[in-house]
Amino acid sequence: MDKEINILILSAGTRNKVVQAFKKELAGIGRVIATDCSPLGPAIYDADAAYIVPPIRDPGYIDRILEICRKERVSGVFSLIDPELSLLAENREKFEEIGTTPVVSSYELCETSLNKMKMNDFLQGSAFGTAACWTDPDAFLAAVQQGTASFPVFVKPVCGSASLNISQVESEAELRVLFSRHDGLMIQELLTGQEYGADVYIDLISGKCTQIFLKKKIRMRAGETDKSVSVKDPELFGLLSDFAESAGFRGMIDVDLFYQDGHWILSEVNPRFGGGYPHAYACGANFPAALIRNLQGRVNSAEIGNYRENVYMMKYNEICIREASELYE
Repeated sequence: MDKEINILILSAGTRNKVVQAFKKELAGIGRVIATDCSPLGPAIYDADAAYIVPPIRDPGYIDRILEICRKERVSGVFSLIDPELSLLAENREKFEEIGTTPVVSSYELCETSLNKMKMNDFLQGSAFGTAACWTDPDAFLAAVQQGTASFPVFVKPVCGSASLNISQVESEAELRVLFSRHDGLMIQELLTGQEYGADVYIDLISGKCTQIFLKKKIRMRAGETDKSVSVKDPELFGLLSDFAESAGFRGMIDVDLFYQDGHWILSEVNPRFGGGYPHAYACGANFPAALIRNLQGRVNSAEIGNYRENVYMMKYNEICIREASELYE
């Protein structure tokens, strides 16, 4: 009989579909525990147990999470937000010492993925194209004068997530205003090709890519995919598999891509479940089951592209209703 597998999902927020998927896959063999820093994070109410924890930057945060792992006999722990990934990776040994596996890539890869300029440099020499980027507005404007760059462009934080503070900039005047008001910005070439998203699972034990799900994005909202359709591209599957394995990623990663002028351009890598992962799960790309097998000590076999094609995802709003007495404290 397989050992009990309990999963801890950190910073669950509104990601109730991920919580529900793990509850379904763990039925009869384990439990789902979720955390949030607010009792108004609706996803925690879908878990078997939940805890309200301090903000991730609180000095006692990691100790509190370790305490929960001990109490709940947690087999594997992962986070759903970017800022927590490096923190989890940095404290990997503390979790492993108590028998809990942090499901996260290395600290270096988490830091590289969160920093868009570092990721752009990291991708140089890979099979993927990259967007031209600048952190110095004068260098960009010089490139405009030379005819190697042009407006419009995207201006966004070098380190950021969920498409926060991203602006499409049409002129030098707009560019100067943004850089005078905010620090840590970068300028990125405007990509006009078709946007895609890939959910990728890299086996925790073998380091081999075992699942890839590809979706064509139809509409975006607040930095996440609002509407999409499942598609397949065997050539891209090979490129993504080689990239993920050679880079050393582990567990689930979310990749943003553009297909432009006959080439694949890799825009971002998020080493966590992406906001659109429920589409992949509904089509048969079962990452929770793969993770559970890994935590049971079993290596996953390759199932790349093994999912239903031409299936559409359309997000819509749901609500969670609780009496005050039912809220977690």
